[in-house]
Amino acid sequence: MLTSVYMIAITAEAMSGALAAGRRNMDLFGVVVIAFFTALGGGTVRDILLGNFPVTWTQHPQYIYMTITGGLATIVIARFMRRLHQLFLVLDAIGLVAFTVIGCNVALGLGYDTVVVVMAGITTGIFGGIIRDLLCNRTPQVLRHELYASVSLVVALLYLELLDRGASENITLLAAFSVGLLLRMAAIRWKLSLPVFSYSKARWS
Repeated sequence: MLTSVYMIAITAEAMSGALAAGRRNMDLFGVVVIAFFTALGGGTVRDILLGNFPVTWTQHPQYIYMTITGGLATIVIARFMRRLHQLFLVLDAIGLVAFTVIGCNVALGLGYDTVVVVMAGITTGIFGGIIRDLLCNRTPQVLRHELYASVSLVVALLYLELLDRGASENITLLAAFSVGLLLRMAAIRWKLSLPVFSYSKARWS
């Protein structure tokens, strides 16, 4: 089932990357590049940090084809869609939750301690979006007001807790997805955020 989740996550993030590129009026090559880095960037950063070589997507060329197809398909589908902003947020939330779970699973398989497993999950969940936003010349969404990285943290902790309690894979994935998506959507709907640190040099001079 985790493989299916991975496929869904790659496609969702590739589409969210393509939509972000479209909002910046990029050409076809730009759309494909942003889709690729959005979908596979987080996993690449995770593998490098964990020393998990070769990097996963280099051994599975079908993932590259999926990101390209997802990006180009979004170009065709987008013109028939309304409210692209809402679609973008839902796709991004799906990718965030799915990649967090996948990152945790990879680190667990490599035998890392719990804190490293959690960080691997968060890294996988958020870095694709960070790369996407930087390439699109936007402030990374993870640094904005609504809960984002903290959602990834909650998903990672819940996933590990359920595994530790012996829950089945299906129940664990369903719970992680349900809680993660609900929390992210609620954060967007009601502008839930962590306390903001505001520093002004003039205030202290």
